[in-house]
Amino acid sequence: MVGRIHSMESFGTVDGPGIRFVLFLQGCPLRCLYCHNPDTWGYQDGNEMSVDEVVNQILKYKTYIKNGGVTISGGEPLVQIDFVTELLKKLKQHNLHTAIDTSGFFYTEANRKKYDRLMEFCDLVLLDLKHIDQQKHVALTSVSNENTLNFANYLSDTQKPVWIRHVLVPGYSDDVEDLIRLRQFIETLNNVEKIEILPYHTMGVNKYQQLNLDYKLTGVQPPTKASIQQATEIVVKGNYEESYSH
Repeated sequence: MVGRIHSMESFGTVDGPGIRFVLFLQGCPLRCLYCHNPDTWGYQDGNEMSVDEVVNQILKYKTYIKNGGVTISGGEPLVQIDFVTELLKKLKQHNLHTAIDTSGFFYTEANRKKYDRLMEFCDLVLLDLKHIDQQKHVALTSVSNENTLNFANYLSDTQKPVWIRHVLVPGYSDDVEDLIRLRQFIETLNNVEKIEILPYHTMGVNKYQQLNLDYKLTGVQPPTKASIQQATEIVVKGNYEESYSH
């Protein structure tokens, strides 16, 4: 079985616990306005590698990641769910901690059995909750958040450990009422180990120029420290009833 690989990072420290080997897969159906990896969008781009080739590459770093693990990212890695399932299965044979960084976009009840199989070999899901509001989610990503929220509930029902991630984009995903709704949704889940606020940044803008793509957030500045602190209080700490809700 082969997968389309965008790139690899052998010493990741922000995509799961400990030092991690991060594998970025090719292909994504979302068009997040803030995406800093537009070069991962194309389904036919990247390099083809077999599961065994990827595993052998990862095992070169086993000494360094033995207390961390491997994170599969993208793009949207579950574009290639069969490849990811087989890869994680092999990695578990080597006693490595496994994580997937996903938007949950492809999850449906119809394909739940595939996800049940995948989760047999996945220790942690890094779930990107990009916006709690349906219409604003479409405006921000070009797709609905329905599958994502259903996936979050599925992970909660099956007790799969989850880290929630929310990218804070000024004017798009930092509205106080939306942040409160996001926190209230998270409170319905019983498997969340960590919540991360990821401040929007502009480090990927040059890629749009190189790919001759229009960058939609030109002029949008990273969030202020005060805005990040406010989002952290609401979404991470759950401190919103007295200060923010009406």
